[in-house]
Amino acid sequence: MISEPELVGEWSAGRPAEEAGPDPAPPPPSRGGGRAPWWWALGGAALASVVWAGALAVQDRSAAAGPPVRYRHAENLCDETPLKMLAAMGGSIDGRRPKHGESPAQDWAYCSIGTSGGEGRLAYEHQVLVELHKKLDPEPEFGAGPGLEPGMRPVSAEVEQVPGLGERALMSTAVGWPQLQVLDGGAVFTLTTRWYGVDGPDSAQEPDEDAVKAAMIEDMRALMARLRR
Repeated sequence: MISEPELVGEWSAGRPAEEAGPDPAPPPPSRGGGRAPWWWALGGAALASVVWAGALAVQDRSAAAGPPVRYRHAENLCDETPLKMLAAMGGSIDGRRPKHGESPAQDWAYCSIGTSGGEGRLAYEHQVLVELHKKLDPEPEFGAGPGLEPGMRPVSAEVEQVPGLGERALMSTAVGWPQLQVLDGGAVFTLTTRWYGVDGPDSAQEPDEDAVKAAMIEDMRALMARLRR
C-alpha cells in the first residue's frame, strides 16, 4: 500500500507554490516561419489564376477570330473562273451571271456560266459557289450542300472521295448532275455542271461523265490556285 508522502511526491513538484515562480514567457515568433508558407501558397494560387485567365482569354480570342481563311473574296467570281477545261467541251460561252455577299460570319461569291449548243453539241451550265467561313469551322457540315440554289443541293447518295484536292473533296450526283465540293483553308468550293440536249436529227447524246468530272476537277484546282492568298 502506498503511503501518503509517496502520493504527495508522485503528483507534486515538491516545493511551495510561491517558490515555483512565474511561467516562462513563450518564445517570440520567428520572422521567417509561421505565416510565410501560407503567403507563398496564396501567391502561387494567384499566379496560377492569372495564367489560367490568360489562357482562357487567348482561347476566347482565337474562337472569336474563327478558322484561318486562306482564300480571298471575289466580288465578281465570273472574272476569276475561266473553266477552260469545261468550256472546251461545250459551245461558246453565252452568259456569265455573278452574285456575291459579305457578312461578319461568311463571305460568298457565286457565278453561273452558260455555253450554247448548236451544230449537234450539248449546251452546258456551270454553277460555281465559294463560301469563306470567318466564324465557324465549316468541316462539321461539309457535304451538306450550299443553300443559294436549290438545284445545287445534293440529293443522291452516290458520293465518292476525290484525292489530292484540298483538305477533303467529294464528287456526287446532285439531281442527276455531277457536283464537286472541296473543303480547304476555311473555304468551301462547289462546282455543279448541267447539260441539255439540242433539237434536230444531229442532236448530241449524253456526254462522257467521266470526262466531265475530270474537267471539273482540273478547273476547280485552277480556281483554288487563283483565289489562294
